[in-house]
Amino acid sequence: MTTDRLLPLGEAADGAWIAERAVRAALLAAARGVRGVVPEPPRFRLAEDPGEAPLPVPPGGLPPGPLRVGLDFAAVAGRPLPALAERLRTALFEVLEGPLGLVVTDVDLRVTELLDAPVDQPGPVAPPGGTSPPAPGHPAALAALATPGVAALTDAFGPPLLQRPDGALRVECAVTAGRRALDTARAVRTAVTAAAPGATAVTVVVSELR
Repeated sequence: MTTDRLLPLGEAADGAWIAERAVRAALLAAARGVRGVVPEPPRFRLAEDPGEAPLPVPPGGLPPGPLRVGLDFAAVAGRPLPALAERLRTALFEVLEGPLGLVVTDVDLRVTELLDAPVDQPGPVAPPGGTSPPAPGHPAALAALATPGVAALTDAFGPPLLQRPDGALRVECAVTAGRRALDTARAVRTAVTAAAPGATAVTVVVSELR
C-alpha cells in the first residue's frame, strides 16, 4: 500500500480525492511542454482552513478545500521571465482545471536558476500505479467498474471497496486517460450510491490516470 498523499478533487460535496503522484506527473508533463522551462516537482497545500469535512476523509488525504500549487523552475536566459512565467502558469491551470478538476486558488512560481542554453529533459515517466485486483462481487464495486472512464478498480490506498462499520463506502479506481478525473469520480459516486442505497456516505479515490 502506498504512503502517497491524496489531494481533494472538486468541491467538498463531491467526496473525491486523487493521488498526489498522479497530479504531479500530469503537471510536470505540462510544464516540460513550455519552451524554456525546466521544472522541479510541484508542491501542494491547502489554501485556507478547510473546516469540518462533510464526508469521511480517507487516510493520507487532505481535507477538502481549495489548493495552492507551488513550482520552482530553471529558465533559459534571454527569454522575458514575466511572459515565460505566465505561459507556464496558464499551462498548469489548464491541466489542473481541465483533465483533473482540482480547485486551485493560486499557482506560485519561482525561478531558481538561469540557464545559458536549453537542456535535455527526461521523458514522461508513468507514476507507479496500484495493481488491478479482481472486482469484488459487491454490487457497488461492480457499478463502479461499469462506469464510463473507469479503467480498473485498484488497491494502492486500501481495498478496492472499503465498507466502514458506520456504513460509509470508499471506492478506489484508476481513470482512463482522456477522461476528466473529477467527472469520472462524480459518475462513480452516483453509480455506487444507487447500487448501495444503505450506505451512509460514499467517497471515491482516484489512484492513477491510465
